[in-house]
Amino acid sequence: MTEDNHSLTTEFILIGFSNHPELRTILFLVFLTIYLITMVGNLGLVALICTEHRLHTPMYIFLGNLALMDSCCSSAITPKMLQNFFSKDRIISLYECMAQFYFLCFAETADCFLLAAMAYDRYVAICNPLQYHTWMSKKLCLQMTTGAYIAGNVHPMIHTGFLFRLAFCRFNQINHFFCDLIPLFRLSCVDTYINELMLFTFAGSVSIFTITVVIISYLFILFTIFTMKSNKGRGKALSTCASHFLSVSIFYGSLLFMYVRPNSRNEGDKDIPVAIFYTLVIPLLNPFIYSLRNKEVINVTKKFMKKIS
Repeated sequence: MTEDNHSLTTEFILIGFSNHPELRTILFLVFLTIYLITMVGNLGLVALICTEHRLHTPMYIFLGNLALMDSCCSSAITPKMLQNFFSKDRIISLYECMAQFYFLCFAETADCFLLAAMAYDRYVAICNPLQYHTWMSKKLCLQMTTGAYIAGNVHPMIHTGFLFRLAFCRFNQINHFFCDLIPLFRLSCVDTYINELMLFTFAGSVSIFTITVVIISYLFILFTIFTMKSNKGRGKALSTCASHFLSVSIFYGSLLFMYVRPNSRNEGDKDIPVAIFYTLVIPLLNPFIYSLRNKEVINVTKKFMKKIS
């Protein structure tokens, strides 16, 4: 590889939404609003759970960590994306690129395991309520949360490490609004088969394992709900589970379509709309899906607002 080719590995240009310059201001305001609401909603939820002793239970501990990871996911890409709307060069260095992907992958992987933990927690609460405090002990809750963060760190470390075997000696324009593996693979002049195999294997394994836990948990939950004699209790449980399962379905559907679908390398035009869902829309919706439908969180929020008013 020549010296010129080496120089191309140091910087990339994020094309992002530059194909629509007439929408630049509108898109900037839309994504800025989404980002601010996401951060206020998620970090506010984290603060509420940390300060309110009544919410120090496994369900809310998982929810607080999920909100923290959603904040990390949004912060990993949105500030740079907003900057690029009014930047002339839209340049990002290779190491900034790797760091951006690392924190995004860390947040998304931890999200997968936290969603699985939340599904299991709901399974125990609904299907085995008398054994809830025995099965979902504080020790198990801590172990599951720690495991989510460990997996969240190990998964991106593997992919980031394998990026160092690639050489980017073609175009340096990334057809995306953030650094992701598949757009980087398209720029490599080295065979990316090993990287794609690692991506398919590990991303697929994480998704399949956590999806299986979620689906099995919800099958047992649904069976228990439909055998309930109380229509009120059945409706309440269905309402809570439906909103959770909708969020999980959108999240996993986006990830699987992005990283595990066949021929994903050759379908760059579909990357941006799908990525918007799992990087911006889901972190925005989660605080509302999991909190505003929860009476206990609403009551604690009202109590907190009365204190500061």
